[in-house]
Amino acid sequence: MLRHPAVTPVGRAPRPKSRGSYNCGHCGLPKRGHSCPTPEAPVPPRSSHRPRRALSFDDECDGEADALELVPVADQQIREEEEEEEVEEEEEVGWGGEWALPTTCMVEVLRRLSPRELTRAAAVCRGWRDCVRRVWRSAEELRICVSPRSEIGSVLRKCQGLTRLRLRMESDVDATLLACVAFSIPNLETFELNIAENAVNRITGDELGRFVADKQFLSSLKIEDCTNIGFLNLTSSSLSTLWLSNLHSISKVAFKCPNLREISLDFARQENDTTDLATMMEYLGRTCPRLKNIHIASIHLSNEVVLALTSANLRNLRMVSLVLGSRITDAAVTAIVSTYTNLELLDLSGSSITDSGIRMICNVFPKTLCRLLLALCQNITSSGIQFAAAKLPLLQLIDCGMSICRVNNQYQYKSCQPMGPKGEVAEKFARFQKLIIKHANLRKLSLWGCSGLDSLYLNCPELNELNVNSCTNLHPERFLLQCPNLKNVHASGCQEMIIGAIRNQVSNEFVATGNHLPSKRLADGSKRVPVPRFVQQLSEEDKQKRKRLPHCVVHHD
Repeated sequence: MLRHPAVTPVGRAPRPKSRGSYNCGHCGLPKRGHSCPTPEAPVPPRSSHRPRRALSFDDECDGEADALELVPVADQQIREEEEEEEVEEEEEVGWGGEWALPTTCMVEVLRRLSPRELTRAAAVCRGWRDCVRRVWRSAEELRICVSPRSEIGSVLRKCQGLTRLRLRMESDVDATLLACVAFSIPNLETFELNIAENAVNRITGDELGRFVADKQFLSSLKIEDCTNIGFLNLTSSSLSTLWLSNLHSISKVAFKCPNLREISLDFARQENDTTDLATMMEYLGRTCPRLKNIHIASIHLSNEVVLALTSANLRNLRMVSLVLGSRITDAAVTAIVSTYTNLELLDLSGSSITDSGIRMICNVFPKTLCRLLLALCQNITSSGIQFAAAKLPLLQLIDCGMSICRVNNQYQYKSCQPMGPKGEVAEKFARFQKLIIKHANLRKLSLWGCSGLDSLYLNCPELNELNVNSCTNLHPERFLLQCPNLKNVHASGCQEMIIGAIRNQVSNEFVATGNHLPSKRLADGSKRVPVPRFVQQLSEEDKQKRKRLPHCVVHHD
C-alpha cells in the first residue's frame, strides 16, 4: 500500500520510496549530469474567461462554480508522469495508518472532478497522480473550452481512450488543430467544433477532406463557421452525421459517404452566394442513398431545388427541413407530398406556401407527421393552422411564429404583409384572426410574433410548453387555456393584462384539480359555510396528491 509520508503510524518505519527509471523520459540519456534540451512550457496566467465545466462525462454543468478554464500541462509534469510509467502499480491509496482506499474507488471519486481539480489532485502524491492518470486514460468524452493562451495538445495526449470530443475555440482555427486531433485521438468517433464570435475558422475544404478520410471510425462531424470551405470533397465509409454551418459559395460538391444518415448545411445569408443547390441535391441522391434527415438553410432555396431533391429518389427520408426559401411555393409542396409519404418532420419555415399547401400536407401525412414547422410563412392564416391541428392526430410540435402578419391598433398593415395586384392588402388579412386548437397529443405550441391574433382558445391536455412572445394584440377576454399539464408559458412582450389572465387561468386550472374546502351547515340549519383550513384533516393520500400537482412558470419581461 502506498502511504502518505506525513502521516506515519508511531512505531512503524515509513516505506522506502520506489525508484523510477534512471534514463530521461524524453531523450533516453542517463539523468545524471544531463539536462534535457526541451524547455519547460510556462503556464499562462489565468484568463478572465470562465467557460463551463471542461471535463464532463454524463451531465451538463452550468453556473459559476463549475465554469472552469483549460489549464495546460507543463512539460515538466509530463516528464514526471513518463518517469513513473515503470513503477509498479499499487493496489490501494491512502493517507497512512489503516485508512486506505482501493484504487478503483479512488478513480471513481476523482472522475467527478474537473480538469483543473484533477491537475491539483495529481500534485498530492504519487498514488493520486497514478489515479488521475487512469481517469484521463479512461475518459471517453471530453467537452472543453479552449482560450487563446491554452494548449489543447497536452490534454489530448493523456486521453488515450477518447472517442467523443467537443471543442469551443476562442481563437482562430486552422489545419493545425485538425492535425493535432487526428494524431492524438486515433479512435475518434464524434467531433464537434464550435467557434466563438471573435474567432475565425480558416479550415479549407481540402484540409477537412483529408481529416475525414484519415479517421476510419469517425461517425459524427459538426463544425461551425465554415466560411473558407470553397468545395466539399468528403470520402468516408463510417460518417453518418454531418453538420456544417455558415457555408458560402461552394464551387464543387463530392460526397462519397454511403452510410450518411443525416446532413445539415447552413449557408450564410448573403445575396452573392453562388452555390448550385440543385446540383448538390442531385449529387446527394446518387452518393448518399441511406439519407434520412436533411436540413438546408439558404435564402436561395426555390422550387427547382425542391424538384431536384424529389428526383434524387431518397426513399428513406423521414425529416425534410428547407428553411428561409422564400421562393418555395405550393408547387414544391406538391412535389414533396407526392414523393415522400412517410415524413415525420417537415420544416418549411420562411417559405411562401399558403393554406392550400397545408391541406395537401394534412391529406398525405395523417399517420406519420409528428412535427410541423411553418414559422415566417406570411401567406398562411389561422384557418390553415386549425386545419393542421384537426387533421394530424400525431402532432406533438407546431411552430407558426410570425406566420400571422402583424397589425397595429388602427388596423394599418405593415409592409411585410402580402399585397394584392393593385398594391392593396389581401382581404383575408383585413382584421384580427382567432385560433382554436383542440388536440390530444400536442406537447409544444409556438406562436411567437403572431400579433395578428386577438383570440386564442386551447384545449390540449398534453401541452406542456406554450410560446406567445410578442403576441401584443391578444385580448384577455378572448383567451382561454384548458391545458392541465402546462409547465412553461413564454409571454415576453405581451400586455400586462394578458400576462395576468395567463396566471389566473393556470392557477385556477391547478386549483380545480385539488381538494375544495368542505362546507358545514350552521347550527340553526340556515346556510352552509366553508370549514376553516386549520379544522380540515387531510389524509395522507390527499397530501401526496396535492404535492404532485403540476407547477406552471410564466416567463415574461
